[in-house]
Amino acid sequence: MQILVLGSGLMGPAAAYNALTDAHVAQVTIADKDVTQLEAARTKLTSLIPNSTRLETTVIDLADQHAAANLIAQHDAVVAALPSAVIGLGMRAAIAARTPWIDLSWPPESELPELKQLAQESGALVIPGCGVEPGLTEIMARYLAEKLDRCDELHIKCGGIPVQPDGPLNYRIVFGGKRLPLREYDARIAENGGLRAVPRYSGVETLHVPGVGEVEAWHEGFMPWLLELDALKQLKLGTQKTVRWPGYAAKATVLRELGLLSIKPIDVDGVQVAPKYVVDAVLYPHVRLREDERDLTVFRVEVSGEKDGFPQRRSIDMIDRYDETLGFTSMARVTAFTGAIVARMAARSAFNAVGWMTPEKLLTGSLLVELVAELARAGVTFTETVERTGRLEIGD
Repeated sequence: MQILVLGSGLMGPAAAYNALTDAHVAQVTIADKDVTQLEAARTKLTSLIPNSTRLETTVIDLADQHAAANLIAQHDAVVAALPSAVIGLGMRAAIAARTPWIDLSWPPESELPELKQLAQESGALVIPGCGVEPGLTEIMARYLAEKLDRCDELHIKCGGIPVQPDGPLNYRIVFGGKRLPLREYDARIAENGGLRAVPRYSGVETLHVPGVGEVEAWHEGFMPWLLELDALKQLKLGTQKTVRWPGYAAKATVLRELGLLSIKPIDVDGVQVAPKYVVDAVLYPHVRLREDERDLTVFRVEVSGEKDGFPQRRSIDMIDRYDETLGFTSMARVTAFTGAIVARMAARSAFNAVGWMTPEKLLTGSLLVELVAELARAGVTFTETVERTGRLEIGD
């Protein structure tokens, strides 16, 4: 099979490496507009897989839709590791080529209706949000919820943080790009089968992570498509929180209340400036991940409800760390490896589906078993815990 990886930043090389570890993959092509970044990706991968003739790199500008569609059509599946702003261009080209598109992220909200319609009408398979969150978090949420006869609550906590907290936010950008994942709009929670808005960065709770210490989690936003699943349609309470070192939410709240997270331009001495972009530019030197720094990913999905007439609680935990041998960040491992594994499934037509499909709708049963096994081979492992209440049986 032939796999195309679009984007050669933090995520793309990790996706390409994972695909190259599969003997059934005949060729992996990494494509990017940035020639310097593309060459750096090639250098890194050839050092990890010496004399690999299965790796190709090519320069592509997704604005040239004809060239992009032609390139995509030569492959069996695409892994997109792109900035949100250009995802729509790549998706349109993949839909035109009728090639499965597996995205580590999401396109801008404003483009979703058109892209969903195009995917549905063309019969192409588009899998958005196929990384760690969204992605693995929703996949595991469905898996756990379906283990119960009735699921009352679902709580997701996930985040990538530097091993050593440092700087004004005790944070480093671990996904890629130069803009902080700070947003001014409200988050949402699930409540009695519907959604309710709550202030972003509210609902702060502290949790102890073995081997890591005390971290905090706060409201980021419940993924609404989870409520489409039969096991979660009547959910009484659902939360999805981001994990950071303690104190992050309070600082982000101050920025939000001051209007510094707004992307609506304001006039500054005759110049139109978006406050958020100024914040990004000022903070980037303090939050970029340096070569000598290491990251880790904290992941916990919990459900509670009823099984066989008794209360039951189930959870899945994952703690992943920077790969010292391969030089991949933890966030690249859990995000890009997931996308690459799913792309290979799509390339061999493992999914009997077309159109716009979020990953938890596809990764069930034997395909979920395969995904977990493939991640385990890469060193990404999960722990499942079951807490149940049993019947008291007193003999004579």
